[in-house]
Amino acid sequence: MIIKPKVRGFICTNAHPQGCATHVQNQIDYIKGQGTIATSAKKVLIIGCSTGYGLASRIAATFGGGADTLGVCFERPPTERKTASAGYYNSAAFEVAARDAGFYCETINGDAFADACKDQVISMIKEKMQQVDLVIYSLASPRRTDPKTGITYNSTLKPVGKSYTAKNLNTDSLKISELTLDPANDEEIANTVKVMGGEDWELWMEALSEADVLSQGCKTVAYTYLGEKLTWPIYGHATIGKAKEDLDRAATAITASLANKGGQANVAVLKAVVTQASSAIPIMPLYISLMAKVMKEEGSHEDCIEQAYRLFTECLYHGEPRLDKDNRFRVDNLELRPETQAKIEALWPQVSEENLFELTDFKGYSENFLRLFGFGIDGVDYDADVDPMVVADFK
Repeated sequence: MIIKPKVRGFICTNAHPQGCATHVQNQIDYIKGQGTIATSAKKVLIIGCSTGYGLASRIAATFGGGADTLGVCFERPPTERKTASAGYYNSAAFEVAARDAGFYCETINGDAFADACKDQVISMIKEKMQQVDLVIYSLASPRRTDPKTGITYNSTLKPVGKSYTAKNLNTDSLKISELTLDPANDEEIANTVKVMGGEDWELWMEALSEADVLSQGCKTVAYTYLGEKLTWPIYGHATIGKAKEDLDRAATAITASLANKGGQANVAVLKAVVTQASSAIPIMPLYISLMAKVMKEEGSHEDCIEQAYRLFTECLYHGEPRLDKDNRFRVDNLELRPETQAKIEALWPQVSEENLFELTDFKGYSENFLRLFGFGIDGVDYDADVDPMVVADFK
């Protein structure tokens, strides 16, 4: 079939298999061009491995650090009439590249929140890897079913304490308007913490530890975003912020539980990038477009793969990692430079529908969004007839 992007709001409902494969290869080529990551992990579990930061981390671990990997994702396979999800094609392409390079890799396509998935992962580690020395937690889901109670919780993107009004860009109509969000109630806050907080990360580490599949000195890291003044009301001072506080709590608890192994758990704060998740969060498309404009002009712009490489080389496997007062790895340091934020804040009130493409990099934002699904990738013929039925050896 001829595959063209089908975008609805902040969702692209299809993906291009060859485009996704090329996008994965481009990231592999970037990491290979950076050289070997010294003292990196050699056996890595990535929970949420198929897109964005999880995928970039898997690529960095394998092609930078020489690691065998086991990945967990929840992706839609293709049918004769419908393409697979981008994450399916990404993971299939990664497996081919990793195995061709001589690395062990397996991917489990299932619900990472379920006990059955944890059991399957443990069984595969014991059979193929014995133990892992790095666990990356990179899940991004709007809902979660508690495996102990069977109750499904939904997250909410709302401020806490008082209403919040801000400039917002509709990425379909390109209309800019004031958006007001009412404050979350206690139940919405608690539900968001259940979905996006540290509970599932703790359950994973508890299960892995009890099964004795964590190596001596093992590390684990969970990803988050904090932002600065412009995004605090929807991140730090919002339901998501409460979930992020719970991630910090979980990191401390996990580190204590790993003391007998000399292990360590950290939250890693990464920069804002274009993802399907960030596209759904109010103000973020406009903020990211402004941020990209400023950072590209400064020469400091990075995407997921550059961030993943710096996380490994400047934090996870560095003798003096960059940590904040809450023991978080900080890889958002370039985005949060005072001079960078000052430029973004100065441009924010000036942006209008008339000057959107002049003052921001919304063109680049749109291109990045489509690349997530394999579209707009250099070297791919999008007029060619392609078979969506890519066969992947997922478990």
